[in-house]
Amino acid sequence: MTDSGEGTATSRRNRFDAVHKWSATAAAVVALALSAYNFADLQKKPKIDVTLPHLLRIGLDGKDTHFYIQPTVSSRIKAQDVEVIRDAHFQLTPTGSISSSKRPDFYWKEVGTWDFDPAAEFISYRWSADPAPFIVSQDNPQQPTILFQANGWSFQPGRYEGSLQLDRSADHHPLTKNFCLIISEKAAKEIRSGAGDRSIYFFRNDLPKFASSEYSGCYVRETD
Repeated sequence: MTDSGEGTATSRRNRFDAVHKWSATAAAVVALALSAYNFADLQKKPKIDVTLPHLLRIGLDGKDTHFYIQPTVSSRIKAQDVEVIRDAHFQLTPTGSISSSKRPDFYWKEVGTWDFDPAAEFISYRWSADPAPFIVSQDNPQQPTILFQANGWSFQPGRYEGSLQLDRSADHHPLTKNFCLIISEKAAKEIRSGAGDRSIYFFRNDLPKFASSEYSGCYVRETD
């Protein structure tokens, strides 16, 4: 004859074992689902963004125009794959009153870096790398200072429409950012006057004094 207390304990143990098995199974299913989700998330192609800086620099080296631009290239999605930026292209088109002017042919000359001398309060440019593909991932955003050169061309005063295009892997569309640039008569003379010593002049697109003018949103020389 079975003791009623022992039967109750056995029944409780059986129920506990059943609940434990179901809990373990449920936990395993949840873990598997999370693993599958994480795996699928990592398999996503990296989503690459490019942002233009608020400041760009322009200069003349003899008869050749130099255009320095430092975009931020980053990925907002963590992915197993990385993106490769294979090439960079830069275009500048005269518009309005200077639309009939010669359009410059820029090419990616090199990548550089800026050195600041705090004593002299002077910034200088130096070469750091040849033009070459670079890798972008969520953990490895890029901010290269790209030097584009147009041989035998210099600015005329007026408005220009520009674009920076970054070519990616073959199955992805290029990344393109458009902007406008306004060169005043004063700025054009300033750039030409610095051709002999390779002086570099900066232009900004966020100057408060131009916020409500026709210059709004365009890169403009601060001294205009």
